[in-house]
Amino acid sequence: MTNVALVAIACGLIIGLGALGACVGIGMMGGKYIEGAARQPELMDKLQTKMFLLAGLIDAAFLIGVGIAMMFAFANPFKG
Repeated sequence: MTNVALVAIACGLIIGLGALGACVGIGMMGGKYIEGAARQPELMDKLQTKMFLLAGLIDAAFLIGVGIAMMFAFANPFKG
């Protein structure tokens, strides 16, 4: 197997596992937000603000992984 093939597999794993982790994390966080809002509706606004902030941070971590994978895919330092 060549280096280019291994880099392609690594890029797929980076993006796939990053997407899986982000989806699971946001799903769990959304579920906990619904539970917390149902228990104490007066805190719904504060919880919603924190939930959206954390959703952005989770997505940012995934997008950093996508950026690294694209760097390896298009500007491959192992190619040559």
